Amino acid sequence: MLANIVAAGCCRVWCAVPRPLLHIRSASVTEPGTRRSEEGQLWEAASYLPYSRARIGSFFQEIPVLKNPFLEDALLNGYLRRHLPQEVLSDLCAFGERVVKEVDRWGRECEVTPPQLVQFDPWGHRVDHIVTSPAWKRMKQLVAQEGMVAIGYERPFGEWSRVYQMSKVYIFSPSSGLSTCPLAMTDGAAKVIQSIGVSWPVDEAFSRLTTRQPERFWTSGQWMTERQGGSDVASGTETVAVPQTDGSYKLHGFKWFTSATDADMTLTLARVQDRTGATTPGSKGLSLFYAEVNRDKDGRLKGIEVQRLKDKLGTRPVPTAELLLDGLSAHRLSEEGRGVAAIANMLTITRIHNAVCAVASMRRVLQLARDYATRRTAFGKLLKDHPLHMQTLARMEVETRGAFLLVMDVCRLLGREESGMATQLDAHLLRLLTPMVKLYTGKQALAVVSEGLESFGGQGYIEDTGLPVILRDSQVLSIWEGTTNILSLDILRCVAHSSGMVLHAYFTHTKSLLAGASGVSSLAPAVKAVDGALSELQAFVQLAATRAPGYLELAARDLAYSLARIYTGSLLIDHACWKGASSSDTYAALRWCEQDLCPVVSKQAIGCYDPSTPPLDTALVYDQPTQG
Repeated sequence: MLANIVAAGCCRVWCAVPRPLLHIRSASVTEPGTRRSEEGQLWEAASYLPYSRARIGSFFQEIPVLKNPFLEDALLNGYLRRHLPQEVLSDLCAFGERVVKEVDRWGRECEVTPPQLVQFDPWGHRVDHIVTSPAWKRMKQLVAQEGMVAIGYERPFGEWSRVYQMSKVYIFSPSSGLSTCPLAMTDGAAKVIQSIGVSWPVDEAFSRLTTRQPERFWTSGQWMTERQGGSDVASGTETVAVPQTDGSYKLHGFKWFTSATDADMTLTLARVQDRTGATTPGSKGLSLFYAEVNRDKDGRLKGIEVQRLKDKLGTRPVPTAELLLDGLSAHRLSEEGRGVAAIANMLTITRIHNAVCAVASMRRVLQLARDYATRRTAFGKLLKDHPLHMQTLARMEVETRGAFLLVMDVCRLLGREESGMATQLDAHLLRLLTPMVKLYTGKQALAVVSEGLESFGGQGYIEDTGLPVILRDSQVLSIWEGTTNILSLDILRCVAHSSGMVLHAYFTHTKSLLAGASGVSSLAPAVKAVDGALSELQAFVQLAATRAPGYLELAARDLAYSLARIYTGSLLIDHACWKGASSSDTYAALRWCEQDLCPVVSKQAIGCYDPSTPPLDTALVYDQPTQG
């Protein structure tokens, strides 16, 4: 039988033949001295078969290992040792171990098992069930157990409680499967309810948002965006609130972008209708409402239809949907027409969470990259022994350290405000730094994470390594809760609304940080650079005040970057002066201050804010091919 198969040429390789492999040749090419088989075929020992499995090398690259993110972060350890007791460090160390052993695996499960929308049951009834993975549900339980919302309201360490809470979020975020999104909105909703005053019916909601008991814990949505507007809620909100006889309202409208749509409750904006059905346009017509997400006895959503889930570049584990509100029962939280003012506290919290997640993504890609550099050999030596590679990682490290200190200082200011210890200077500084920290760290994260993926070569581009998701998820950080331009203009507004007092607080505090390093010779170049940039910035602000309003608008983005870089430099210098600081802390401060700390002055010097610039920019963007 075998001879017939071979003779027919139907089988070129016989896998059952043991090594050494046998090569089949035609009898017509029999060499002298060989023995011919009865079937007229020649079997000859050979080193290969034409279509055998190719030999592969024995090398397999060692993969980067995620280690305890708390123990691997020298700056986090140093900063917390400087400001908080040992019990905080012990808790975060234990949590870091849990992240490595359990949570990171759950986060990957959330990513590869994204939410699904089941709109109808098998018999055609509308059910609108958003099906999420078991890991997504475990994340919600973990958030409650670890007090990642509760710590901010229990305030176990007074003014430093927010730093403690956000340090835990920072460790958790890269492994969270994006459950940090509902976490941020839950924290923001609790802050709004607390600031307005806890009363029926939201007293129970506040208790559930801030509990450590997983079975009672609620998450909150944030349903603001409609089809006409993202940040422009004043003109983009069409949802109406119809008053009911019992004092409640029925909401009718279409929400274009609702994150964490599987939440238990939500805060949303709507326009109250008067008796004639008319509403007030603009921001003065917007009120803030609280609504619970409930189902009837047949499992149908009450007053809500889920139109579809969004197909996003990143943040895929987060169920983000388009919702039709059709008689959703709600209660007004704000004074009528004061909805935008009421959500200010929510924006403060969610923007800080956004910045924390940005720094966390930078730190995670760096932790993996530096571990990989001890395992990957190229051109005869480990990556860590290539000076150019280490210079690149060091630049990423400097950016990450600066971003961390900037974020934590904003958390410190928030904690001081909430504990009643904030001075007027602190309050002004918090108002200025909140949009600034969000816009700057969002951009930093994109740059650092992209560079980080490059450090893994081609593997950084392969989905199942888990590396590309860090970059995809980082892209949203500069978009959510206000884009870079929107936040730059917000900084101008807070300067105007405070009559310049926020800038006075900024200059005063930055100078005080520099004063603490006046006698430290090793930091002298950094102090000189920051002090010089600060003087340039002050001169620019004074000049800009004499120009037309459009001048500062053109400068807004560069102004925001200048504020961020100068202030971050002063924080790095201040931390390097601490008695427990390391030589790396000093080096990081020096390296940070080598860059252009005041780009708004550099750009001003080459005429970037000239009145002729806007029409030239428009002509450039809409340039057309020359005809003829």
